[in-house]
Amino acid sequence: MGATPREFAPTYLDLLRSGALAERVRQARQMLGQCTLCPRRCRVNRLQGEQGACKSGALARICSYGPHPGEERPLSGWNGSGTIFFAYCNLHCVFCQNWEISQKGEGHEVTAEALAAIMLGLQDRGCHNINLVTPSHVVAPILEAVNLAAAQGLRLPLVYNSGGYDCLESLHLLDGVIDIYLPDMKFADSATARPFVKVSDYAEVNRAAVKEMHRQVGDLMLSEAGIARRGLLVRHLVLPDSLAGTDRILAFLARDISPRTYINLMDQYRPCFLAADYPPLDCRVSRAEMRAAILTARKLGLHHLDQG
Repeated sequence: MGATPREFAPTYLDLLRSGALAERVRQARQMLGQCTLCPRRCRVNRLQGEQGACKSGALARICSYGPHPGEERPLSGWNGSGTIFFAYCNLHCVFCQNWEISQKGEGHEVTAEALAAIMLGLQDRGCHNINLVTPSHVVAPILEAVNLAAAQGLRLPLVYNSGGYDCLESLHLLDGVIDIYLPDMKFADSATARPFVKVSDYAEVNRAAVKEMHRQVGDLMLSEAGIARRGLLVRHLVLPDSLAGTDRILAFLARDISPRTYINLMDQYRPCFLAADYPPLDCRVSRAEMRAAILTARKLGLHHLDQG
């Protein structure tokens, strides 16, 4: 990790001034007409109210928003990360800890103008960033809201906090818009992942997405006060019985991304939602499994760990 210049400004401001951000909004909205915003490529017309796997239309649906003190330390800082929790998801994880939001879709639809006002309100409350939680299926309305909010004074870094199942076409639209990518890396093997996340190509899509995210923003950069300004931060939830392939995910990050990758090795797995019906997800992770994951990371030269 490195320190950022004191004169740091989010990169989306350059796109706003050039008109390129408005063009990204147009392109993303066009994709909604035969939706290919995520790797599922449902090709439904969300502009006409048709719904695919994410059960979403043209508008974003949000569950809640506010300063969050419990994100990674470089994100939460002392004033909190300005989280916006989007309802529904393009994955159907049987062990989701937020299934009421991701699967039931708790929340309400908001216009782009309302979403922009939420972003500006979080900035006014002193949040260090705008943290877009589960954004993969709502890239189009997010871009529209950012275009509006930036024109009205938004200056915070944008965090793209996703399950890691993101298509390259959408990520290309976000190039220069997103300052901090925060993807999950859930599974190292797609065949293993399939019954648990309900897609057949999770690992391949995930690795390609993380590579593209790092290409765009590089390693995590911090302000002099230790607040994240730009870069990649990867989350990996350690699962029971080595189910996630933690060692292979860590090796991929060390070899194909960067040994300076900031990684949150999470130990809080607990059986939620439908996990009781999917052994070995019906039990918690042992302390020995967590110690092994941390030791593997260190052996691979990965030392920027945010454990918790």
